[in-house]
Amino acid sequence: MAQPEIPSIKKLDRRTFLKATGITASGLVLGLQWACSPDQPNVSFAPNVYLTINSDGSVLIVAHRQEMGTGIRTGLPMVLADELEADWSRVTLQQAVGDEKKYGNQNTDGSFSIRMFFEPMRKAGASARMMLEQAAAQKWGIDVSECKAQNHEVISTNGKRIGYGALTEIASKLEVPADDKILLKQKADWKYIGKKINLFDTPDIIKGKAVYGIDVVKPGMKYAVILRCPVAGGKAATYSSNAAMQVPGVVKVFELKASGFPAGFDAPQGGIVVVAESTWAAITARKALEVEWDYGVNLDYNSDDYLIDLSKKVKKKGDVRRANGDADKALQQAAHVLEATFTTQHLAHAPMEPPNATAVFKNGKLEMWAPVQSPQWIRDSVAANLGMDAADVTVNVTLLGGAFGRKSKPDFAVEAALIAKEMAGIPIKVTWTREDDLTHDFYHACSVQQIRVGFDKEHHVTAWNHRSAFPPIGGTTTTKEIFPSTGELGLGAIDFPYNVPNISIEAIEAPAKTRIGWLRSVSNIQHAFAVGSMLDEIATYRNVDPVKNLLELLGPDRTIPFNEYIAGFENYGEPLEKFPWSTARLRKVIEVVAEKSGWGKALPSGQGMGICAHKSFLTYVACVVRVSVNDTGKVTVEEAHYAVDCGQVVNRNSVINQFEGGFVFSLSGALKGSISFQDGASMQTNFDKYGVARMTDTPNVLQVHLIESDEKPTGVGEPPVPPVAPALANAIFAATGKRYRELPIKLV
Repeated sequence: MAQPEIPSIKKLDRRTFLKATGITASGLVLGLQWACSPDQPNVSFAPNVYLTINSDGSVLIVAHRQEMGTGIRTGLPMVLADELEADWSRVTLQQAVGDEKKYGNQNTDGSFSIRMFFEPMRKAGASARMMLEQAAAQKWGIDVSECKAQNHEVISTNGKRIGYGALTEIASKLEVPADDKILLKQKADWKYIGKKINLFDTPDIIKGKAVYGIDVVKPGMKYAVILRCPVAGGKAATYSSNAAMQVPGVVKVFELKASGFPAGFDAPQGGIVVVAESTWAAITARKALEVEWDYGVNLDYNSDDYLIDLSKKVKKKGDVRRANGDADKALQQAAHVLEATFTTQHLAHAPMEPPNATAVFKNGKLEMWAPVQSPQWIRDSVAANLGMDAADVTVNVTLLGGAFGRKSKPDFAVEAALIAKEMAGIPIKVTWTREDDLTHDFYHACSVQQIRVGFDKEHHVTAWNHRSAFPPIGGTTTTKEIFPSTGELGLGAIDFPYNVPNISIEAIEAPAKTRIGWLRSVSNIQHAFAVGSMLDEIATYRNVDPVKNLLELLGPDRTIPFNEYIAGFENYGEPLEKFPWSTARLRKVIEVVAEKSGWGKALPSGQGMGICAHKSFLTYVACVVRVSVNDTGKVTVEEAHYAVDCGQVVNRNSVINQFEGGFVFSLSGALKGSISFQDGASMQTNFDKYGVARMTDTPNVLQVHLIESDEKPTGVGEPPVPPVAPALANAIFAATGKRYRELPIKLV
C-alpha cells in the first residue's frame, strides 16, 4: 500500500548524519521522512532520504530506491534538484543500504516509486531552497522577498549573488519551513522535470566502472554454487561428494537444508553446496556430485496436462469476484454468443545478470553486497533464517543487471548468508548460472481463460463473462491459496472498463505446482492478452473497425467506481478518489495511437495492424503493431507505436526507454519464451530452449507518444508490457485471417 504523501522534513546535526550514513557532511543536512502522517503525531522521526549541501557547494542525495535500468535513482533526485534550483552537474548520488528504520519503504517494484515520492521530493527540494534564500537575506540584511535561488546560487533584486556553499552554515541554523508554508515552483519554471535527462549511472556503465552484484570482489573471497533438486520442494535423499572434492580448488561441500513446498519467498530451496577458490572450480565440482533426490510433492507436475485440466475447469462457473447485472441470464437470452479460450505458458524472468550475492559473517554480524530490489525484506529474511537481530545485518545494494521482479525475492540472498555463516569469517559469493536461473525461478503463472460475450440482434454487446484460471502467487506460501486473489484479478480482469450492462468475472481453482512469483506487469500479461484479443474478435463479429469498436464499447466518458461493486478492489494500492479510473484518458491514448500509427491506411498483402489498449499500474497505454507474415509463416514486426498517459512525465528519457525496452521484453513472451514442466522439472534450461527476443526480432520503427498531462505521475516500468501480445495477435489476424489464442504465438 502507498504511504501518505505528507512529508516530515527536519534539519539534522552532522554527527547524526555521519552516524546514520557514514558520510561526512560540512553544511546543511536535511532528513526527509514521509512515512508519518498527522494521524500519527508520535511516530518517531526516521528519514527516508538525506539531502546534504556541503560548504563547497556540492549536493549529495542519499537515494533509497534501487537502480535496475528503470532510471529511478536518477528520476527522484532530479525532482528534488529541480525544486532546489541545483546545478545538476554538482549533484552526486549515493545508494542507501537496506534499512527500514533509516529509509522507510525501499522496495523498488510495482511501478510506484515516482507516484509515491514525486510530491515529497519536490517539497524537500523547495524547503532547502527556501532556507538558502532565507540565509542569503540574513547575510545581506534584506527581506527574503528580495532573494531568489537560481542555478546553485541566490541572487538579490539589486544584483548581488552568492553560491549555495557560502550559505550552508547560516542555513543549517534556520528552522525548516512548515509544510503549509513551502512554496513549490510553477511548472513553467521547471528546468529538469519533464525534460530529457541522462541517467546518473550512464557514464560509469559506459566506461565499465559501474558495480553490479556480479562484479563484487572481496579479499579472500570464496565462490559457491548449489546443486538444487530439479523439482520445487524436493531434497537430497543421499549424496556423495568424493569425486567433487577431488576437483582442484574445492574447499568444502555440504548440504543446505531444503525448505519443502510451499516454502514462501524467504527460504532457499536447499541442496548441495560447493565452495571453491573460483566459480569455475565450484561449477566443475558440482557436476561431479552424486545425488539421489527425494522429489517431493510436485513430481507429478506436467504443465501440458495441467493446462488441459484448467481448460475443462473454465467451462464451469467459478468464484464470482465482480457482478454487474445478470451475465448468466443475458447470455442465455443473447441472439448470439461469442466464446473463446486463451492459454498462456509459464514465463521466466531471465534477467541478463542472474541472481547472485556476496556475504561475510564475522563476529556475530553479517554484511552483504547484492543486486536486490527490496533490501529491507532481504535484511529481515536473512536475519530470520540466521536467527539474528536485523540490526546486525547490513545489505549494500549494487546496480541490478535487470530484475523484472525476480530480485525482490530473498531466497538467493539468504543462500549466501547461510553459506557465509557456515564459512565464518570468509567472504562468500553465491552465483546462479543461467541454468539455475531458468530451472529454479519464481515463474510467472501459466493460465487458461474463457471469455463469453453475448450480443443482441443489432450486434450490441449485452454480456461479458470472463473466467480466469492460474496458480496464484499466494500458492508459493501456503497450500490454502488455490484461487487467484482479488488483487491479481484486479490486474486486467475485474477492472474491465467497457460499457457492458451485464458483467461477471470469475476466479477458477488452480493450485500451484511450482514456485510462482510476480514478473513485470504480473497477471496483466494474461488478462490483457485475453481481453484485448477478445475485443478484436468482437470487432470482427460486428464488422466494425477495431479502433471504432473500442471507442464505442468504452461508452460515455466517466470515472468508474470499481470499489462500489468489487469487494477489496485494490487500485494498485491507491484510493480511487486520488487516482480515479478515467475512460476519457483511455479513449485519448486510443485516439492518439491510431493517429500516430496511420491506422486504417492501405497495407500490402500479408501485412496487418493490431491494437490493444490497457491500463495498468495507473497508467493508460495503447499499442499498435504492424506485422508482415511471409509464405512460410515467419512473422516480422515491422512497426510499433505506443500512446502513453502516465500523468506528469518526470524524465522523458526514462519513460521512452522503459517503453522501448518493455516492448522487446513483451515480444519475448509473445513469440519466443515459455517454460514447460515434465515430471516436475523445467524443460527449458538455457537460451537455446527458452527464447528471448533478438535484435532481428525488433521493429525498425518503434515510437512512444507521450500525452502531455498535469495529472499525478504514475508508473512506467510495468505498463509497457500488457498490450503488446494482444496487439501482435490482432495484427497477425489482420494479416492472415487466422486467430491465435495461445502464448507464445506459434505460426509454424
